[in-house]
Amino acid sequence: MRRLLGALLVLIALSALTAVRAQERRQRRHSSPVENQTTMTQAVNETRNDTSRINAAIRARSTHYHRDDGFTVYIDTVTGQEWVDSTQRTSLPKMKYPLLMDASVGVNIWDPVMRLFGQKHGLVGFTADVNMHNRYFPSVEVGLGAAHDTPSGYNYTYRSPMSVYFKLGADYNFLYNSNPDYKFLAGVRYGLAPFSWQVTDVTMAPGYWDDPVSFSMPSQNATVGWFEFSLGLRVKLAGNIHAGWAVRFHGLLHETKSIHGKPWYIPGFGSRGGVISGSFTISYTLPINKRQAPSVLDLDNETITGDEPVPADTVAAAAVPAVPAE
Repeated sequence: MRRLLGALLVLIALSALTAVRAQERRQRRHSSPVENQTTMTQAVNETRNDTSRINAAIRARSTHYHRDDGFTVYIDTVTGQEWVDSTQRTSLPKMKYPLLMDASVGVNIWDPVMRLFGQKHGLVGFTADVNMHNRYFPSVEVGLGAAHDTPSGYNYTYRSPMSVYFKLGADYNFLYNSNPDYKFLAGVRYGLAPFSWQVTDVTMAPGYWDDPVSFSMPSQNATVGWFEFSLGLRVKLAGNIHAGWAVRFHGLLHETKSIHGKPWYIPGFGSRGGVISGSFTISYTLPINKRQAPSVLDLDNETITGDEPVPADTVAAAAVPAVPAE
């Protein structure tokens, strides 16, 4: 009986010692993990689909670069895996083109061309705009307009001597990140025209004595304002010469009242009843900033711009980061 009791005590002691040693091994394994390929990529697998959980350990063994939109991209030097740090931006998105790229001056020859096809009003317009980031184009237009028309089948002549008109507005380029030689523009304008007009040679039907009656209305002064929306293209022809086409939709905002009626023609606007017109502009571009879109390769806050060729070894190093020596 004593021998049996002694054997049980020995077994209990051995079991307790084995359990203690196993606990110590587990503690050592948690406190001093073995660094191997599996453990080094474990965090990568755990955070593959959650970029917000990239931990400090991965960043410590990673290189990084900054994208043009302001986000930081990390590259694991062991696996080559890339992550975008979506938790914060290093800066606001960079504009691809400089603030002031160029300025353009041009002439709108729509009215002179239309006069060749029988139009009885309009003269010419001159435009100027500034290219900001290849995206925004503040513009101004100044032109001359006149009218002299005797409508077929009517017994009067409408006259409006040469007058000046003004337009102020801006265009937006939907292709702002593309080749600046091609632009797809939408714009808005406010137009204003002070001018005079009159109706002459009004002929009435013969009276009692069969004599026709003719008279003229006195000259009237008017000031008319309108809004204008445009949609068009601008392309490079050769060198600094560009051509632009646009369709314009407009409507009256305000005008001077007159007891003799309303003017039929408005300089810069066109005929009163029309809501659609066009423009065809030949322009010359004056370069202000010749710097083109940068090819940014920002590795560890070192930026290489597109003004100089990027060395091939630098590009290769960015694409496939070197594995640090163990």
